[in-house]
Amino acid sequence: MRRRKRDMSTRAYDRGYQAGLSGRSIDFCPHEVEEQRQSWLTGWREGRCDQWDGLTGVSGVHKMRAF
Repeated sequence: MRRRKRDMSTRAYDRGYQAGLSGRSIDFCPHEVEEQRQSWLTGWREGRCDQWDGLTGVSGVHKMRAF
């Protein structure tokens, strides 16, 4: 069974979340398209908030969408 590709804004959000959670700077946003850039920035902000709240590693597993 084939998996469908997720839309680009969802992928941008997920990658932004991972970047924010790992502590990367907001300046590393790789997207030029406004919709994808906004999704990446939203994910980055949530990732940074979760990092500040200590939801990294095992304590943040419940936030991951892949599971």
